[in-house]
Amino acid sequence: MQKNLYFIIILFSLTSCYTYQVKKQADTSTDNKKEAKKNATLANNTSPQIKTSTAESQNMNAQQIPVPINVQDKLSPGKNVKINVDRRSYKVIVDRWESDSLVAHPVHNPKKILKFHKNQIDAERIAEKRFSQPIADIITVTAYAAIGAGIWFLLK
Repeated sequence: MQKNLYFIIILFSLTSCYTYQVKKQADTSTDNKKEAKKNATLANNTSPQIKTSTAESQNMNAQQIPVPINVQDKLSPGKNVKINVDRRSYKVIVDRWESDSLVAHPVHNPKKILKFHKNQIDAERIAEKRFSQPIADIITVTAYAAIGAGIWFLLK
């Protein structure tokens, strides 16, 4: 029992509240839904010929092409990110851009230099290192429970 307790304490002490999260794109689908509702109310009050034209414009809005992601804007110097290059995942800190090449170093090895061309980087899967509040809350509650259990066992 004591070995398991030590293992759990060590496991929680090594847990980090920081995770790599992919930044979500601006949601344009909600704007399209609002426009569709406005168009639907207008279509109820207009002639059948106008109804078909509004239906066609709704289909065009629904089939909009997603905005291309600029890798150079997402990867600014000093950011701690996780990128996918040629099906491999790298946790790097961005140093600088040299024309179309990203110069970075691995998180725990600042002496090693990595260079990637911007076309090699998967722009949709760039994840930034961010603080995760739910994980921090779980660790805090678990620590309080462990302290409470420890005091209870000492007093018993």
